[in-house]
Amino acid sequence: MANHAATAGLVKIGGVTIGEIRSYSLNETAGTIEDTTLNDTSKTYKAGQTSFSGSCEMFFDEGDNGQNAVTIGATVVLTLFPEGDTNGDTFATGTAVVTEVGLSASIDGMVEQTFSFTGSGAVVWATVS
Repeated sequence: MANHAATAGLVKIGGVTIGEIRSYSLNETAGTIEDTTLNDTSKTYKAGQTSFSGSCEMFFDEGDNGQNAVTIGATVVLTLFPEGDTNGDTFATGTAVVTEVGLSASIDGMVEQTFSFTGSGAVVWATVS
């Protein structure tokens, strides 16, 4: 079984790599539909609709084209590459709405930007070819 250093990861919006990435998260969820009947002794469920959401943290760079594509309310094609973007690497992609953009700074740190997103449709997992 393989594992991967996070340093190989990339995040792209519309095919443009976002620079200065520090971290990102992707969360996929499935709803449940209860189908319990009166004769059942325990509740039972079926899988419902799926969704995805997540966030990304980066050092702020006003000259970075990828970061400039991150605007509140924008609908974007987001692609997350946990192991890089070379032939054979796995990635996740989907259309998402940017739901939150933040900026923070502290006296002993770098200026950082964050954004959160909510998927519109499904995440597709594929392999770079």
